[in-house]
Amino acid sequence: MAAARSSDGSGPLRRAGRAMGRALRAPFTGTARAIRKATHAHGAGESGLGKLIELHAVNGAGDVMITVALASTVFFSVPTDEARGRVALYLAVTMAPFTLLAPVVGPLLDRLPHGRRAAMAGAMFARAVLAITMSGAVATGGLELYPAALGVLVCSKAYGVVRSAVVPRLLPPRFSLVKANSRVTLAGLLATGIAAPIGAGLQTIGSPWPLYGACAIFLGGTVLAFTLPHKVDSAKGERKARLVVPHEEAARATLPRTPKGGRGGSTLRRRRGREKPPGLRSVGPSVLHGLQANAAHRALSGFLIFFLAFLLREHPLAGQSAAVSLGIVGVAAGTGNACGTAVGSWLRARGPEVIVATVLGLALGVAVLAAVFFSTVMVAALAAVAGFTQALSKLSLDAMIQRDVPEEVRTSAFARSETLLQMSWVVGGAIGIALPLNGVLGMSVAAGLLALGATASVRGLLGAARRGSPHPRVA
Repeated sequence: MAAARSSDGSGPLRRAGRAMGRALRAPFTGTARAIRKATHAHGAGESGLGKLIELHAVNGAGDVMITVALASTVFFSVPTDEARGRVALYLAVTMAPFTLLAPVVGPLLDRLPHGRRAAMAGAMFARAVLAITMSGAVATGGLELYPAALGVLVCSKAYGVVRSAVVPRLLPPRFSLVKANSRVTLAGLLATGIAAPIGAGLQTIGSPWPLYGACAIFLGGTVLAFTLPHKVDSAKGERKARLVVPHEEAARATLPRTPKGGRGGSTLRRRRGREKPPGLRSVGPSVLHGLQANAAHRALSGFLIFFLAFLLREHPLAGQSAAVSLGIVGVAAGTGNACGTAVGSWLRARGPEVIVATVLGLALGVAVLAAVFFSTVMVAALAAVAGFTQALSKLSLDAMIQRDVPEEVRTSAFARSETLLQMSWVVGGAIGIALPLNGVLGMSVAAGLLALGATASVRGLLGAARRGSPHPRVA
């Protein structure tokens, strides 16, 4: 009998071992089940949106691990002037690929629509390889670190472009696009908040360790990308979107009507056969003015990241170190971003033009106050408001694209809009690096960026809101 109990694995030692194993696994399996339940709620699991939410969380966690490693090497480990030169070099090298990325990524998605899962997996795998490559150079801070860091940034932004193009394909029934993007964004923010202290802990072990962690995370993301539904790669019914006004529309409006079968009718049919897909201007001004406003927000974001990084290093917040000062501003910006995302999910698609105009005015007002009454509190307040308004403005832009851009060109429109916004971030960052470390001057420039965006967009947005959408297509 004892031998039988031993052979079937029911002995007391084995039972105790299995019980201990279940106890050790319980926190992890319970957490995984809770995460899966949250990401797959309200039909997101059936549509595939839940897996995209999880993939974006993995993306955010891996990116923040690399950020922790680079910040300690490129920024804090050297004198300010040298750090500024290194970051300037980093951004200068970065701007060239983004100049190419803007006109290439959108058309590439149009020409290769069946490879979106592979594109996201490739962006993940490339960053895993680059993280290992950087682990050897991160301790010395040599120039070979910059090409690898450049590759990581370009892959990260390329992933963001593809993700924006994929979301419309994975909407559950009765699920608005703005709500879907809110869930995806919140998952990325939560993952970033969890991974950042883990990366800091790994940094205490050794400078390469956050990069080892990033490599493991991105390898997991590579596998997860291929688990997305096959409809992500479907291009059925899609056409290209362009950021120009089709001249054919005006020509068709002036063409004389001719009897059926006549030569004029033949000419009209030939012209119709050469019609180009509708551009974003052809569906109303809301989307373009929304892009202008969001470009101002993204430029402000890039500006504040780089300008405040150097300003607070030289002039930390009262009674705090440079690292703590940056942490306070970063937490303020992250909290504002999370709040904006939550509010955007609650507002859904209600009056997006008014929302974009309102939050742009709010950010401009706080930037002006920060320039006039420059202080620690005002800097933190501007960081929080900038995070809040950028998130809410981007979600409102998503709602306008969903409403005004026809479904057959919506995916392409998302790819192009996201690329333009990333370019704005790079330009804002370049201004932040070039500017002298004067707080009042910096806040004045921040207000100027927002004022430029408001001048270009607010009047058009409010006018479009009064007229209403010419192509209401809210899902």
